[in-house]
This record gives sequence, structure tokens and C-alpha cells, in this order.
Amino acid sequence: MDIYHTIIRPLVTEKSTYQARQATKSQGGTYSFEVHPEANKAQIKDAVEKIYGVKVVDVRTSNRPGKVRRFRFKYGRTRHTKKAVIRVDQDSHIDLF
Repeated sequence: MDIYHTIIRPLVTEKSTYQARQATKSQGGTYSFEVHPEANKAQIKDAVEKIYGVKVVDVRTSNRPGKVRRFRFKYGRTRHTKKAVIRVDQDSHIDLF
């Protein structure tokens, strides 16, 4: 899988913005990305390191099931997504905001 297909988009929310700014002496900030559902942790780590030029320390993933939503007179489902939370080295930083 291509590295540009592995990372779909960064997730910019209040929580992810707060976590990105919480860098300490032992670890860097934490960034959230929406990733391809079939990507594993090694592929995600490799893609982030090559695209953003940072040193990735830790990758945590979670599958987020779609929710049932009502569209006019019918019920539908939003799409399933996979979320990756990336922790970078203390000397690294990603300029997303």
C-alpha cells in the first residue's frame, strides 16, 4: 500500500489539538489520523515518518464502527473508520494547525 493511501487525513478536534501540545521532556506530542482500514501499525509508522519527517515512538489504533443515522425517511449507516494515535519523539513536531 502506498504511504499516501495509508494516511487519509489528520483528525483536528479539541482533544487532538490539546494532546499535540502536551509534549514533555520524555515524549513528544500525540497526533491523531484517520488511516486506511487495512493498514497495520508498521505501515502507519512508516507512512508518518516519511510524509512528515518525524521520529515515531508509538502507534495506537482503534476501529470506529459507523453509526446509525436517519436520512429523510430511511435509516442509513455512516462509514466505518480506523483511527491512529501517533506519539512522536520529543525532538519532533508536526505542523498541522
